[in-house]
Amino acid sequence: MSEKTGENLYTAFVGEAKAHHRLLAFARKAEDEGYDQVAKLFRAVAAAEGVHAERHLRLLGQAVVRSTEENLEYSFEQETKVNQVYYPEFIREAEAEGESAAAVTFKQARDVEEGHAELYKRALGAMLRQETHDYHICQVCGYVAEREPPEQCPICKATREHFRLAC
Repeated sequence: MSEKTGENLYTAFVGEAKAHHRLLAFARKAEDEGYDQVAKLFRAVAAAEGVHAERHLRLLGQAVVRSTEENLEYSFEQETKVNQVYYPEFIREAEAEGESAAAVTFKQARDVEEGHAELYKRALGAMLRQETHDYHICQVCGYVAEREPPEQCPICKATREHFRLAC
């Protein structure tokens, strides 16, 4: 693949992935305001943007879906890298610039990413034992709880009501 096409695919992937998540946030807001039909539209277009992002990423060769075991190992490695390399630097820079709110979100995300890595590690064993259970996501910081949500999020201290069952 040519360098320029590769750059364009990456730019398109990032844009589509951002649009996917932005539209999901818009859908939640529309739903909160009682506009269920608009929320459906936002979710539908978000799903389409997700399709676009995945297609671009596959062409880039960065998201070749492999076996579930390989995907778990890759995901574990990525979460560990983000947790140990990227977020510590983001935190240092935010604190140096006096951006305390950003530093807090970076710290919480770092701590959550560490938990995600552990979930991937445990999921491999659960997969081999054919265990199934639910996951609950803190809507404040993204912490993922296995089986049941905690009374209080261990990362951001949000109450149990702030957890949603993952689909």
